[in-house]
Amino acid sequence: MRVERLPLGFVFRSRAKEEKAPADKAQAADSKQPRDPQAPKGRPTPKRSEAQSQRRSVANTPMTRKDAAKRQREDRRQALERQRQALATGDERYLPARDKGPVRRFARDWVDSRFNVAEFFLPLAIVILVLSVVRVGAIQSIALLLWLVVIVLIVVDAAVSGFRLKKRLKERFPDQNTRGAVAYALMRSLQMRRLRLPKPQVKRGEKP
Repeated sequence: MRVERLPLGFVFRSRAKEEKAPADKAQAADSKQPRDPQAPKGRPTPKRSEAQSQRRSVANTPMTRKDAAKRQREDRRQALERQRQALATGDERYLPARDKGPVRRFARDWVDSRFNVAEFFLPLAIVILVLSVVRVGAIQSIALLLWLVVIVLIVVDAAVSGFRLKKRLKERFPDQNTRGAVAYALMRSLQMRRLRLPKPQVKRGEKP
């Protein structure tokens, strides 16, 4: 039989090169495929919805304690600003808890719609103090008498107002809890009208 001779290069060819060749071809084929520049190597490209949700979660999560404290201060500042505007406009959504509800609103409007002796206490007190420093016995006696008259008028007006308001509340809100509304209204009547918070929403003489 005739034996064919094989070239020496074929016999002694390195197997390492043969094993490496398919791997190189596979890498070259993969490199030709387009890849998302934001996707990490060796991982599938994330969906757009997943990427957006990840970005939102990262944005909403404070990185440090300092950032969290800063965000809390900003939220508190915005809440106080909304409350300040609500006290000026009467917006029920952002009012303090003690001012919320139809019962408290009616009590405020009832006080604001009438004259109260207690709201004039501060200007009357200034006049009486000026009279009391005058070194004239008769004028000082008048100042002392005015003190007594003002105090009696305030007490009587507060008692009558409380009785009338309590009656109106029972008529207007028979099935609701009106506890504390009368005291709330009387405390409001002690303040001058322009200094009251929330700001008055009715005019004097107007029915609430």
